Amino acid sequence: MRILVAEDGEDIKTIYYMSLVERGHKIILTSDGEECLMVYRQKLQEQQQQQQQRYHDKDTSSSPFDVVILDYKMPKKDGLQAAKEILDINPEQRIIFASAYVKETLVESVKELKRVVELMQKPFSMSALVDTVENKEAYEGLKSLMTTARDIVKDSDNNPSSDQIRELFEGLRKVQKFKGF
Repeated sequence: MRILVAEDGEDIKTIYYMSLVERGHKIILTSDGEECLMVYRQKLQEQQQQQQQRYHDKDTSSSPFDVVILDYKMPKKDGLQAAKEILDINPEQRIIFASAYVKETLVESVKELKRVVELMQKPFSMSALVDTVENKEAYEGLKSLMTTARDIVKDSDNNPSSDQIRELFEGLRKVQKFKGF
């Protein structure tokens, strides 16, 4: 898998890298949301140029990364801001937030992104990270939760109730099979 990581903690970045490379994944590490966006756009442009050369101008767009892992709190641009811009570019991009504040992250992702993204509660084991990254079914399961999240945002004027957040939180836990938090 091709994975882009935005994490401001140098030690954490190193552990992510070692754990994921050991499993055969290709990793690019960045230190904040701004750098992450720059790399994402650059890789997307490179991929599009390669595809145009290969397929003679046919539109074969896809994601430059299989997964983008974003620390929720970072300098310059936080994970939420980076996710918003990435999803504006590519609404199908799989994003995993690493956060000590999973409920806050869930509420903000629903409000700001109008969708649910995968969450991992810090601190987590590297085996949990690898399991989450390699669990492609979780992303498919998120699609039904995304519809629910959009309905909640629409019906609640962008201010979901605690019951609605609890419902999304439990749905996310089921989709991720309790590995992330």
